Amino acid sequence: MAKNKKGKVNIVYSTNPDFSYDEEESDEMEETLPPAEQKLYVSIDKKQRKGKEVTLIENFIGTADDLSDLAKKLKNSCGVGGSAKDGVILIQGNHRDKIVSLLEKEGYAVKKKGG
Repeated sequence: MAKNKKGKVNIVYSTNPDFSYDEEESDEMEETLPPAEQKLYVSIDKKQRKGKEVTLIENFIGTADDLSDLAKKLKNSCGVGGSAKDGVILIQGNHRDKIVSLLEKEGYAVKKKGG
């Protein structure tokens, strides 16, 4: 079986029997800040989406699980699809006002961004 080579950095092969690979430092999982300490930005975007509008929620600080949980709540409340990755939640359609009110009820500090 092949050994797991993920995380090994800057070495292809070594003949030294005492050699140890430099392991890639894994980023520690960020803890999710409480909603009162987070300031989320909500905006409408059409760029590179063939003219279709999406609502973007940016600046979420926390784990990927918490991000996807929040995205799921917002998608269910609006009755639409979307995605969540890299601290950004994308909701299909123009639901900015509804999402702002939902996030404020959850305790987040929310700011509308853009027009």
